[in-house]
Amino acid sequence: MHDNLKDYPQVRQLAIRSLFEIIEQSSEGTVIVDRQARIVWMNERYARRFGLEDAASAIGKPCETVIPGSLMREVVSNGKPILLDMLDTPNEPLVVMRLPIHDDQGALIGAIGFALFDELRSLSPLLKRYASMQQELASTRSQLRARQARYSFAQFVGSSPACLEAKRRARRGAGSDSPVLLLGETGTGKELLAHAIHAASARAHKAFVSINSAAIPEALLEAEFFGTAPGAFTGADRKGRSGKLQLAEGGTLFLDEIGDMPLTLQSKLLRVLQEKEYEPVGSNQMLRSDVRIIAATSIDLQAAMARGAFRADLYYRLNVLPVQVPPLRERLEDLPALCEAILAELGSQYELEAEAQALLGRHAWPGNIRELRNVLERATLLADQPRLGVHDLANALGPLSPLALAVPALDYRQACAQFERGLIVDALARSAGNVPEAAQALGLGRSTLYKKMAILGIESQ
Repeated sequence: MHDNLKDYPQVRQLAIRSLFEIIEQSSEGTVIVDRQARIVWMNERYARRFGLEDAASAIGKPCETVIPGSLMREVVSNGKPILLDMLDTPNEPLVVMRLPIHDDQGALIGAIGFALFDELRSLSPLLKRYASMQQELASTRSQLRARQARYSFAQFVGSSPACLEAKRRARRGAGSDSPVLLLGETGTGKELLAHAIHAASARAHKAFVSINSAAIPEALLEAEFFGTAPGAFTGADRKGRSGKLQLAEGGTLFLDEIGDMPLTLQSKLLRVLQEKEYEPVGSNQMLRSDVRIIAATSIDLQAAMARGAFRADLYYRLNVLPVQVPPLRERLEDLPALCEAILAELGSQYELEAEAQALLGRHAWPGNIRELRNVLERATLLADQPRLGVHDLANALGPLSPLALAVPALDYRQACAQFERGLIVDALARSAGNVPEAAQALGLGRSTLYKKMAILGIESQ
């Protein structure tokens, strides 16, 4: 037995040689690189896989130029093996193994890589399962990104007292898990504030899910809210369907237009708030719920309670932290900042003249900020020059608007002057303020254009 131990170095060398020969012969490909990751040897099968006529043509080349995506340079850089990895190739992915090579003194002198695809076909089910899990994970991440908050408090523009008070209360709500009730007219920005509360809360990394009680038929609202068990009713998904509560688990559920929720569903929502549990439609299984509720309404809930259209117990559960979102007519001092933010969001280069800004301040704004955005977007689409004037805004407000009717009609001379001004301003903009170039484009002499600019009050840039 002691005599056998004397042969240990030789046996070890034979074992290493045999292992190399077995792997090399049975693998799809083998490559050896030096300390600089240059190829010093490659078998013919591997060379042909990467489009080479023979292996000799690969000698001396950086490994990445022959094998795109190779990590052999990483191995010779840090000396750490990469035992199992996937390498994409033009034909099919390969399972590869990469090992560092050391000399007798232990110095790192290169690396060897084996493509083991053919010998690891038994791993195919595992690889397929891995690919499926990766695809499912990517899909889940994509859905979560789609359900994350899109707005922050910075996007609730304004510094009026009413606006600042609404933001102050909303920020308070972001710091707790208590329900928040957003009160205000349609178009005031309640959904934006709901997003902002979620984004500033401890639940920001979880889903933000919204449901509009007024937009979904009453017959489908319960299933939309709680989900359905497999085959819960005729036509239902045999696999069942997740409801908004389940999608929002761990995150925030935004209940828009809560005042339009049917009484039967109100009682079930109350159970969710009180007991933190619910049943999907057609199921006997009770599910636990961990969601933060933010509700919003544009109707008077107290009046709805008085006529029996809204449950008092649910109102008191939701009305823990009420936030009154002011209508635009009560924060007109925010109009300049709002207009600037909306025009920037629209990606336009338009600006409002002082008279046009004053005109907007005299409008009643029944549609609030949503109406303001609509008017500004229409004005930018119809305007012929980058500065929006009174007539641009009056036209955008509509012919039946009291403000539009209050703007006197232009006579022939004024209309011609306005048209001429727009033409010249547009030509100057296209020529980056170069007056001779603009004059040539308009078919005018330079001195003639200068005179017209002086008459029309157009400054040269």
